[in-house]
Amino acid sequence: MSETENQVDPYLDYAQARRESPVARVGEGRWQIARHSDVNQVLRDNRTFSSDVSLRPAEERQTPGMLFSDPPVHNRLRKLVSRAFKPSHIEAQRPLISAQCTQLIDAMKAQPRLDLVTALAAPLPVTVIAHMLGVQDGDILLFKRWSDAIFSNIGDILFATPSPEAEQAGAEMDTYFIDRIEELRRNPINHLLGRLVETETDEGMLSNAELLSFCRLLLIAGNETTTGLITASVRIFDEFPETLAQLKQDPKLIPTFIEEALRFYSPFSATIRRTTCDTEIAGIKIPKGHLVMPMMASANRDESVFDQADQFLIDRDPNPHLAFGFGIHFCLGAHLARLEGEIAVAALSKNFRTIKLIEKDRSGMSNLGGPSELQVFLEPV
Repeated sequence: MSETENQVDPYLDYAQARRESPVARVGEGRWQIARHSDVNQVLRDNRTFSSDVSLRPAEERQTPGMLFSDPPVHNRLRKLVSRAFKPSHIEAQRPLISAQCTQLIDAMKAQPRLDLVTALAAPLPVTVIAHMLGVQDGDILLFKRWSDAIFSNIGDILFATPSPEAEQAGAEMDTYFIDRIEELRRNPINHLLGRLVETETDEGMLSNAELLSFCRLLLIAGNETTTGLITASVRIFDEFPETLAQLKQDPKLIPTFIEEALRFYSPFSATIRRTTCDTEIAGIKIPKGHLVMPMMASANRDESVFDQADQFLIDRDPNPHLAFGFGIHFCLGAHLARLEGEIAVAALSKNFRTIKLIEKDRSGMSNLGGPSELQVFLEPV
């Protein structure tokens, strides 16, 4: 690794934080948490560490979604969609995922150099979630653009003024889905969005605002995790070429490869909570109302939890990573991301003899959902 690469590798900063300042104040009323045990503490204690973090006035906020709400609102919303993400229902998506993956991989064979995000890591999960929502006839590239514009500006959306790009993407997405929702009210269809439109709760039917919050969550969270997982897997093939050979020789290693990829390059480097009372983390006092940022990417390299934490061990067991979070906000799409990741990694290892990065830049590894672009060189079998 060159000196230049060292300077842009966020994992070096995480290691330094774990050693020197595992609980550190990084701004006015903001703290970052670096060690596994402390990150776990924050994620599992939703009473002390609230997900309702926005500083924007109530009248300017969107209808609460699952990511940034607490019980009982969170429990009600999660219950409405959790059935669609049961392991058995996700497994039923396998034929669709496999067929889409085969189509994308076949196209990649004709391009020895390409952007992996555009070619595979983005269109695969976006297509699958679009099918689940019943909007597969929509523009997949447009869905991805909306997702990236909103997700990359999530901090400003919660705490400041969203960028014009994020506001435009949100408005376009809302207009698109409102039209679909109104059509489904007139002509019901049995898919995920159709079932949500017809759902009646103790408080009555879901409002358009509530349905839009589901569409935003599912379209965005349903693809960013898998995109990050696939780009991480290819980065690992480049850094540890023996892993590609190992998977070719023994495909049964793919599930543990996926778990180790999630640990080694976490799709989401961090999340955010707000303290509901004065509290302590690792002996450091944190006042009520302060923001706390548990850094999952750092926790997943914690030397006190993981033997050879900076090495990729393809058969690591146990592997108590926190890539999907923990507690009531454990990633709803974890089963889907794992399945899509396993199918994509199986197809890549089967169809390509060599997979290398063209540029070694590590500066985008801490981006939410992974890098926006990843140029690769591929040599088909």
